[in-house]
Amino acid sequence: MNEILGIDIGGTGIKGAMVDVDTGEMLTERLRMLTPQPATPTAVLSVVKKLITHFEYEGEIGVGFPAVVRHGVVRSAANVDDGWINYLAEAEFERVTGCPTTMLNDADVAGIAEMKFGAGREHSDKTVMIFTLGTGIGSCMFVNGSIVPNLELGHIALYDIAADAEKWAASSARKREGLSWKAWGKRLNAYFHAIERYFSPDLLIIGGGVSRKFHKFNKYINIGIPILPAEMRNHAGIIGAALAVK
Repeated sequence: MNEILGIDIGGTGIKGAMVDVDTGEMLTERLRMLTPQPATPTAVLSVVKKLITHFEYEGEIGVGFPAVVRHGVVRSAANVDDGWINYLAEAEFERVTGCPTTMLNDADVAGIAEMKFGAGREHSDKTVMIFTLGTGIGSCMFVNGSIVPNLELGHIALYDIAADAEKWAASSARKREGLSWKAWGKRLNAYFHAIERYFSPDLLIIGGGVSRKFHKFNKYINIGIPILPAEMRNHAGIIGAALAVK
């Protein structure tokens, strides 16, 4: 059994669990701690150290992070503190925790899990786009099984409706504005129409915790390609982060 600690850092919570990367099975209960506010590198690292201590873990860790991550360096900070910009994240995580670290964008690691063990597992020969709807909108794309990293399509301008699509169409916007499932579904419809026009994928997969209620909003999305709910749901980030180490 090949066990890795996967850690999913989000705008509101930091979650971790031990994962069997050969099967995609979580071997422990998920531990969730609140993301500190402000989510500075020092504050987030303190929480990650607590997670590692909780699991009494000393090996490699995989980390999903809500920003552009290129070669272990964070390049954006939409939902975390600006102190992360140009932060040498992998090197600092290794130094502070003592654990060799692999860090990727959070939507990318969720996509890795979904393509390996979830709704995308039978579609590796297609262009598949995966969107996680939560605090923001995470996005990733796989072309014939290979990932196109760091798309950050939650931040596209959406016609004359929104300069930053996720502020208008993320799950957090639905909650913040008290939108009905129909009203929010129509927003997603406009967003995914734009995605279809720009990228012409073969399949969309919708993830994040809200994928559990896929039936409540999917009927309001009318585009020319199939849409599936993610199967890994809230565990995708943790499992994918562990898989990224393999």
